[in-house]
Amino acid sequence: MADIFDVIADGTRRDILRLLLERESESDSGTSVSQIVSELGVSQPTVSKHLKVLRDAHLVSVREEGQHRYYSLSPEPLDEVDDWLVPFLTTEDDLEIELPVALSDSAAHAAEAVGRAAASARYAVANAWRKLPGR
Repeated sequence: MADIFDVIADGTRRDILRLLLERESESDSGTSVSQIVSELGVSQPTVSKHLKVLRDAHLVSVREEGQHRYYSLSPEPLDEVDDWLVPFLTTEDDLEIELPVALSDSAAHAAEAVGRAAASARYAVANAWRKLPGR
């Protein structure tokens, strides 16, 4: 499998992912290749090439219906990007927390995992809040 960062480095692939994300809320049935071509203004062979890369990276799933292919977003592989990116989103205040006692290695690992999950959730909520209409 290709490195997730290489996959999302391409602007057209990011545009396809963004389009699938936007369309996800509108329809559970997926988005056809022709809809992607129309929306992005990119040739069908180019879209198909990029969809293959996204499929190989497990970022999209495909449903076949006769001659048509309908694509849906599968965001789970982006967790790797999120795990890498979240530490860069913390502020100095977040890093100044000191624990009153030393933790065992397993407890420290668990605390780190919980901290990353909390930071990721904080970022997701703040990002969703900014996208609300009227904000």
